[in-house]
Amino acid sequence: MIYPSREEFLRLGRQCNVVPIFREIAADVETPISLFKKVAHGPESFLLESVEGGERWGRYSFIGHRPRLVIRARGEEIEVSGHNQPCIRFRAQPFVYLKNLMEGFHAVPLTGLPRFFGGLVGYLSYDMVRFFERLPDPKPDDVGMPDAAFMMPEQVIIYDNLTQTIKVVVNCYVPNHVNQTDAYDQAVEQIEETEKLLHISVTSQPKPRGTRQTLAMAANMDRERFRDIVTQAKQYIEQGEAIQVVLSQRFRADLHVEPFEIYRALRRVNPSPYMYYLQFSDGIVVGASPEVLVRLENGRVALRPIAGTRRRGNDTEEDRHLEEELRAGPKERAEHVMLVDLGRNDVGRVAA
Repeated sequence: MIYPSREEFLRLGRQCNVVPIFREIAADVETPISLFKKVAHGPESFLLESVEGGERWGRYSFIGHRPRLVIRARGEEIEVSGHNQPCIRFRAQPFVYLKNLMEGFHAVPLTGLPRFFGGLVGYLSYDMVRFFERLPDPKPDDVGMPDAAFMMPEQVIIYDNLTQTIKVVVNCYVPNHVNQTDAYDQAVEQIEETEKLLHISVTSQPKPRGTRQTLAMAANMDRERFRDIVTQAKQYIEQGEAIQVVLSQRFRADLHVEPFEIYRALRRVNPSPYMYYLQFSDGIVVGASPEVLVRLENGRVALRPIAGTRRRGNDTEEDRHLEEELRAGPKERAEHVMLVDLGRNDVGRVAA
């Protein structure tokens, strides 16, 4: 059954310009991985998953594809493309553009859908901080990825781990000039096309034995250069120029494997609360994180910084011992207080 009905859709379309249309389907023999491989055939798509407590899957996984819009930013050079529309380029402050764009969409929250069922999904690179702070000019770009990239999927597939069902959602954009009856019929047709794809069997190609690859990892700086940077960071802290410095380096390796297989390996060895596979035509971002950086919901901003970690114990008793050790550690406590203060100061710049 399709929700909402045509009559209800027409009524909702007079209130908002984005109305989700969906059908729920049994999926007890599917996984988010199999679903993604069945439907995400275009150049832009994503998979979002979650493991809670390191032991059980979060309730929902999200697959997005068929983007209505794809937005890329390199500095103030903006590129916008999308499904069946030409690519346009212009100059704008990226965050101002994104804010103005999203203010033009007003979605109807339907009973039966989780709080996320569509919107912009993507990434911001470290260099985007230059739109918040006055910093020296960035280093030469030796990666070639956009500073920021987002996609707005027309269709989102929501996998419910609790009920073993999926919801195929089409977010129907119905501005005033659109024939809403035609829009509804097209959305239903999309859902039915996707349902046919879900009935196709997907099999993983077995890896030939004896083909394990040895990776040659190459860092973007040598050991001595990294040691010099550590020394310089310590000096900045001692001089009061910084209270914390997060150092990193990039490692590169040539690997002959499908990128999605890297994500599959990551989710096995490092199941995390926030796992993501973001596929763009010019690059793929894969990751797993234990924490949410920031959340804005119903006008409330939330940060949950994590400072200090310990491995999981072999049993409940060892877990408890490690927790007590972590709570009592002066370094971890000091770092946690510092991060909470930093987060509070950042929120204070944008919230009352």
